[in-house]
Amino acid sequence: MFAARRFATALPRVRPQAALFHSTAPAFVQKGDAIPNLDVLVEDSPGNKVNLAKEIKGKGVIIGTPAAFSPACSSTHVPGFINHPKLKEAGQVFVISVNDPFVTKAWGVSLDPTGKSGVRFLGDPTGKFTEALDLSFDSTSIFGNHRSKRYALLVEDGKVKDAFVEPDNAGLNVSTAEKVLG
Repeated sequence: MFAARRFATALPRVRPQAALFHSTAPAFVQKGDAIPNLDVLVEDSPGNKVNLAKEIKGKGVIIGTPAAFSPACSSTHVPGFINHPKLKEAGQVFVISVNDPFVTKAWGVSLDPTGKSGVRFLGDPTGKFTEALDLSFDSTSIFGNHRSKRYALLVEDGKVKDAFVEPDNAGLNVSTAEKVLG
């Protein structure tokens, strides 16, 4: 009994779960924020780095998805942008997923086989770009790791002109092409 008590007192004290929560509003990307200047996104292969802060000239759209090939992303969210009549007016369009570049390349080919839309599919394999926007969430129960919230950002001259972030992380209510592009 003495050994068990000594062992128990040697363990670090655990703070109650309630102490870990706070009432601060989420601080995710907002209108006016600069696009993160990071060389962590990849297109088609690990060596082909893309820095969106340098890549987007003038107008653009960044579409964030929880996972390549997931049902809502593949059947509704991304195809909605690819097939939207105002896509060309939106400027450069990028789809980002916390996946490797091989997966995002295959996903892009499956959704836009001819590449006519001009939408580019980028992997964020480390999730660093997504974290810099403060748009990651713990999706371990579904995808096994942290992933991106579903969102769409209208970008102009390197800054967020408008942010459409799903309040439940993965729903399809505020970030659809119809709501973003009109």
